Amino acid sequence: MTADRFQAVLGWCAIFNYAVLYLWFLWFAVAGDGLRRLVGRWFRVPREQFDGAQLLAMTVYKIAIFLFVLAPYIALRITH
Repeated sequence: MTADRFQAVLGWCAIFNYAVLYLWFLWFAVAGDGLRRLVGRWFRVPREQFDGAQLLAMTVYKIAIFLFVLAPYIALRITH
């Protein structure tokens, strides 16, 4: 795989991952109570703890996107 091709793949991965993050946030913001009820069928988690866990998971996902997709993409843009 050439550097140009790899750079394109990383760019599309970034777009896809940020779209997933955006949809996840919208689902949580708009239908958070329904999501909490769905998860509450299996796990007894207080609302505050559920909200905190969702925000923490979104933050970890955002950091992972940056480390594993955006940082290599930017490095390829700079060097190539």
